[in-house]
Amino acid sequence: MTLLSVAQMNSQNDIEENFKIIETLIQQSKADGAELIVFPENLVCFAAGKQRETAAQFESIQQRLEQLAHQYQIWIVAGTLPCPYRPDGSTIADGRVRTVSLCISPEKTEARYDKIHLFDVQVGDSVGGYQESKFFEPGSEVVVAKTPFGHIGLMVCYDLRFPELALTLRAQGANILTAPSAFTYTTGQMHWQLLLQARGMDSQCQVLGAAQQGWHGEKRQTWGHSGAANSRGQLLAMVENEGAQLITVPFDLAEQTKIRESMPLMQHRRLLQF
Repeated sequence: MTLLSVAQMNSQNDIEENFKIIETLIQQSKADGAELIVFPENLVCFAAGKQRETAAQFESIQQRLEQLAHQYQIWIVAGTLPCPYRPDGSTIADGRVRTVSLCISPEKTEARYDKIHLFDVQVGDSVGGYQESKFFEPGSEVVVAKTPFGHIGLMVCYDLRFPELALTLRAQGANILTAPSAFTYTTGQMHWQLLLQARGMDSQCQVLGAAQQGWHGEKRQTWGHSGAANSRGQLLAMVENEGAQLITVPFDLAEQTKIRESMPLMQHRRLLQF
């Protein structure tokens, strides 16, 4: 059995202050005995409209996160960072950036996932409408990272609404799905817990949803409630408090194998093949 941590943050625009909180959460995770900690979307800087500015620091931020993983000997799913170039190194010419989730071992960055599904949605909150595609270029590659405690399928936020991504990750060997997120208060209240459990149920993977919580500036409010669902889709734990928090949950690969063998959903599919 392995212990896995899921963080909740209220990231603001000050990168140094956010890094202090990140390190404190890592220390708490290590004290719990966890081998992995998952951080939320925009963990280092929540500055809406300043993605390009933060993206210019992508490599230095990545190095700092790698140093923390090495120092504390822990795996990190580093929420998301804006990145000005694609996985092949080519620069995005139109000024947009990629939303990138990094899986970092104590040795180095092991995997990079670029968010596929962009949040171009009308929401009945104080922001009104969101158009991520104006600032971000979507990724196209499905990514599974191999770890000593199981294979991690990387997802980000709005990706949770697309079961075919979770199923594709499962088909490519994922045991755990990570979902760094910044759900709006409105959509989170309606669907966040449901989506964590649904993706756990239909993929038979453990789902770790790390969330931003609270106000970020005057208009943007996130739902929080970082949570984890097991391979049956049952809720294991969920943060109920505000601000920076941590939950740590068990993951048993042998138990997951039994669940999948007793109800072989992937073999029983008829309409879609993965």
